[in-house]
Amino acid sequence: MKNTFGQSVAVTLFGESHGAEIGVVIDGITPGIRVKEEDIAAALDRRRPSGRISTTRAETDKFRIVSGVMNGRTTGTPICILIPNTDTRSKDYSRMASLPRPGHADFSAECKYHGFQDFRGGGHFSGRLTAPLVAAGAIACSALSEKGITIGTHIAELGGVKDRKFDVYAQDFALIRGSSFPVLDDTAAQEMRKAAEKAACEGDSVGGVLETAICGVPCGVGEPWFDTLEGVLAHAMYSIPAVKGVEFGDGFALSAMRGSVSNDAYIMEYGHVRTATNHAGGICGGITTGMPITFRLAVKPTPSIRKPQRTINLGTMKGEELTVEGRHDPTVVHRAAPVADALSALVILDLLSSRFGTDWFLPA
Repeated sequence: MKNTFGQSVAVTLFGESHGAEIGVVIDGITPGIRVKEEDIAAALDRRRPSGRISTTRAETDKFRIVSGVMNGRTTGTPICILIPNTDTRSKDYSRMASLPRPGHADFSAECKYHGFQDFRGGGHFSGRLTAPLVAAGAIACSALSEKGITIGTHIAELGGVKDRKFDVYAQDFALIRGSSFPVLDDTAAQEMRKAAEKAACEGDSVGGVLETAICGVPCGVGEPWFDTLEGVLAHAMYSIPAVKGVEFGDGFALSAMRGSVSNDAYIMEYGHVRTATNHAGGICGGITTGMPITFRLAVKPTPSIRKPQRTINLGTMKGEELTVEGRHDPTVVHRAAPVADALSALVILDLLSSRFGTDWFLPA
């Protein structure tokens, strides 16, 4: 299994949902980047479950930085962050060894690892492993912020309820900063929560759409063909367990436009080349244009539901009915938002390091 992503700045993910600890190693980051543990804790808090629309698994995510940071700054050597698992109930998954859950990786993992995989709580495939990614992303965000690069993600849609689109990025980022339920319109947020709570009462779940914007990335970043910025970002985003679709800019809606509408005309603005519109999402030819990079993620409904579902007993190879036990989220859309921010930051940090060298991030 390949668990490392990135070229100049590489991230390695390890651990299982019900193992002793989960963690991440960040290798290649420049020395001198400020690391504030309170920023990492705040990012992890955004990802943690809260309220009636989340699992009751209560992990505190008390992380430890065991290498690569001294006196609040990166040393340039590999950074290792460990997060203990403290609220596991492995008995809830005793039947999963032979009864793969629909919508989960249980069956595909069985085919690949021949029964030796850790199936408890989804094992290495669990969304629990997004916690160390969020911790790593907080460090990447710190490096990017020194270069004026900011990132924000809001819930564009949940359970059929839509939020408004990003408008003024700086203001909207400030509006959702620190929120565990990042929605721009308060009325939409209330209706989204109601939709998730209704599904939970019915033993079901809902999905939705996230919209991410990355502002301040200079033009000329990315590669044509096989390492396009869209390709690398999509590669990262598809590692989020519930993500099943990615579109950049206006995405699929571009197919219904004429070229006279979809083309982004070039203009001069405050002495810089800009585009009058941003249908392309800040990327042309796989390379940044200097405009905000925008994309949307389709997040599927949480597969663990209390409704009876059909499956196959892998011991008898006969059909059985399964009702998933344990503690599960009726939606994971809101909890995936800080993961999208984190992975965006790690991708941009990596690509900028490849383009300009890691010393580009050295503090002034």
